[in-house]
Amino acid sequence: MSAQRKDDHVRLAMEQQQARSGHNQFDEVSFVHHALAGIDRPQVSLATSFAGLTWRAPLYINAMTGGSAKTGVINRDLAVAARETGVAIASGSMHAYFKDPSCAGTFAVLRRENPDGFVMANVNATASVDNARRAIDLLRADALQIHLNTAQETPMPEGDRSFGSWGPQIERIAAAVCVPVIVKEVGNGLSRQTVLALRELGVRVADLSGRGGTDFARIENGRRELADYAFLHGWGQSTAACLLDAQDVGLPVLASGGVRDPLDVARALALGARAVGVSGGFLATLLDGGVPALVARISAWLEQLAALQTMLGARTPADLTRCDLLIHGSLRSFCADRSIDTRRLAQRSGSVAALHEMTGSTR
Repeated sequence: MSAQRKDDHVRLAMEQQQARSGHNQFDEVSFVHHALAGIDRPQVSLATSFAGLTWRAPLYINAMTGGSAKTGVINRDLAVAARETGVAIASGSMHAYFKDPSCAGTFAVLRRENPDGFVMANVNATASVDNARRAIDLLRADALQIHLNTAQETPMPEGDRSFGSWGPQIERIAAAVCVPVIVKEVGNGLSRQTVLALRELGVRVADLSGRGGTDFARIENGRRELADYAFLHGWGQSTAACLLDAQDVGLPVLASGGVRDPLDVARALALGARAVGVSGGFLATLLDGGVPALVARISAWLEQLAALQTMLGARTPADLTRCDLLIHGSLRSFCADRSIDTRRLAQRSGSVAALHEMTGSTR
């Protein structure tokens, strides 16, 4: 049952990729173009640091799958792509491994094929401390993701219906494991209040994982005989909205969900993300063209991100948070309702000192 469910997830996620329209709320974020802002390409670094960690690039292959023979092959290929491009990678939920240790290899392949890379294990918020440690040990993981997915569990025929223990259990795991804990949503977003609560629980990083990518409520509804939970399709906040909502929360945030290209990566970084994760889009590339196609796509994204930083005058990904941004449309309405000052974002490079630095002037 568990293996079939994992295979169903991949199939239904790819159907969503094929049917997805091009627009999401990242399109409502634009950079103010300053024609003298550009710097020289050798000045640009893609390295990013947060929570005591340093990654070679602010891009990662986010949690997807594992638990069946087919998904084990996918994890192997994803691990090879991560190894060849130097990006971090996360496993899918390892709950299947706790239920059936015989599927351990479908997850362990992430480390076997990527022995020196940054690998994240992934468990749900009901995992025991012992199982969280088992997940870390199996992958020799550098960090532990704990995923939150109430909007997925609700239509899931065999899903959880008891969510009240999640916060205390996250706190117990965070205090007990030897690696940083990253709490992530699965595509419905983390609100500002949630991120602040996670900070108090001892979580080191929050992956906002907003609406715009794979919709797991839709996937689980597609597994129901009557498909009678369609009203949950599209639940939650977009990744761009979550990033705006999480300004200055005092906890490093990552962004994933609906990231389509290097411009979306740059937008997310400019909105405060320390790194940006991709799942469905990279999986579609892998299934369509194999490992060489995925390696080529990730490599191209990294080069194009560096080109954007060069044009925008951002020596590091963190410097993108000094670029001026305009917020449009429904995203601007969200900001108004959440009391987020978008004018501040539009004037971040406005000082005389910043202008002199931008132009290289010494006056």
